[in-house]
Amino acid sequence: MSDPADLSNLRDIVLPPEVALWPPAPGWWIVGAALIVVAAILGVAAVAHYRRNLYRRAALAELHRAAPQDISSILKRAALVAWPRRDVASLTGAGWLSFLDRTGHTDAFSRGGGRDIETLAYGGGGDVPAARAAARDWLRRHRC
Repeated sequence: MSDPADLSNLRDIVLPPEVALWPPAPGWWIVGAALIVVAAILGVAAVAHYRRNLYRRAALAELHRAAPQDISSILKRAALVAWPRRDVASLTGAGWLSFLDRTGHTDAFSRGGGRDIETLAYGGGGDVPAARAAARDWLRRHRC
């Protein structure tokens, strides 16, 4: 019989084969599928947000090149897109300015430079840069 402590019985350590990188384990397939679903949902939400705010971008571009007397009508058209016609179409004067203040979370139309948009609409004088700035702020910040 041979002695188990004999050094001639030693053998090299046998290493297992390397783990292949492909195909991945089932858990990685699940993680990958979840990431694709999340990316699709975020993409759809981004496109919807972009489309919902198209009227804002159009109104801001028009406001930039519009005459002072057109500022109020640009705001009115933007408001008609965002709110029901019955809530917006009949508003004029102080009621219109109050609506702009309430929906824009500001007081620029009752106390600031935006109060001149009604006067400017009928060819009167007023602070055009301040009215244009108030309109631009409202277009950017109002929430439906």
